Amino acid sequence: MDAPDLTPLLSATLLISCPDRKGLVAAVTDFISRHNGNILHLDQHVDAQENVFFMRVEWDLANFQIPREAIAARFEAIATPFEMTWQLHFSDQIPRMAIFVSKEAHCLYDILYRHQSGEWAVDIAVIISNHPDMSDLAAKFGIPYRVVPVSKDTKPEAEAAQLALLEEFKIDFVVLARYMQIISENFVSHYPNRIINIHHSFLPAFAGAKPYHRAHGRGVKIIGASSHYVTAELDAGPIIEQDIMRVNHRDSVEDLVRKGKDVEKLVLSRAVRYHLNHQVLVYNNKTVIFA
Repeated sequence: MDAPDLTPLLSATLLISCPDRKGLVAAVTDFISRHNGNILHLDQHVDAQENVFFMRVEWDLANFQIPREAIAARFEAIATPFEMTWQLHFSDQIPRMAIFVSKEAHCLYDILYRHQSGEWAVDIAVIISNHPDMSDLAAKFGIPYRVVPVSKDTKPEAEAAQLALLEEFKIDFVVLARYMQIISENFVSHYPNRIINIHHSFLPAFAGAKPYHRAHGRGVKIIGASSHYVTAELDAGPIIEQDIMRVNHRDSVEDLVRKGKDVEKLVLSRAVRYHLNHQVLVYNNKTVIFA
């Protein structure tokens, strides 16, 4: 008996948004089937209030009759009449990620483990920090580590140096793994919907330092985390993923911090996975997640 072919499928994925109207699904699926493509996944959603159609479709390219370099141009003939905003991705394109971190290591450890275990198809090209604390950890995983100190007076120069590093390492998207600095509008403009942040979900009630201490003092009953794309407005970008964990009067501040870190790691990992798998569409500062 021949051994099974374990070669990963080469697939293409289209992410589409446009005004809703009849015939959209039929037009896209006909384009794929007419050229001998086999659909692997298809999901769609209509925002009835905004009258906007959203779609994610992935298909096998093994017998697809349009060369991959010509797919975009050929699909434009479908997209234009329907006024589609669309993206085309291929499964063998491995994105290059940069991680920004300060002094808290829990999210960084989790990302590095998931990468090393082969859970994600991503190249972690560089870790950038405003402190030297995580340099040994980066060295253990063989990832370049660059320190760019940031202060109130040097922030523009620091961000210019960070952007230069992102260009040097050919970065596709950025993950803020508890990077405790505010990102400027200029910085965000270089990577729109390509900077993923994580923070606790006490905002806006317990903003600032030691939120778990103040939440404990108020006797909160749930803690949680939110991951979102970074926009110019602080912590107000489109949310990718959220989760919560129940707590009670027996939990100390230390318990809340520990449980909060667990939720943060999980929520950030889900958000990164959705982004890597091209499962996120952003519209009007909201997201459609094709999970």
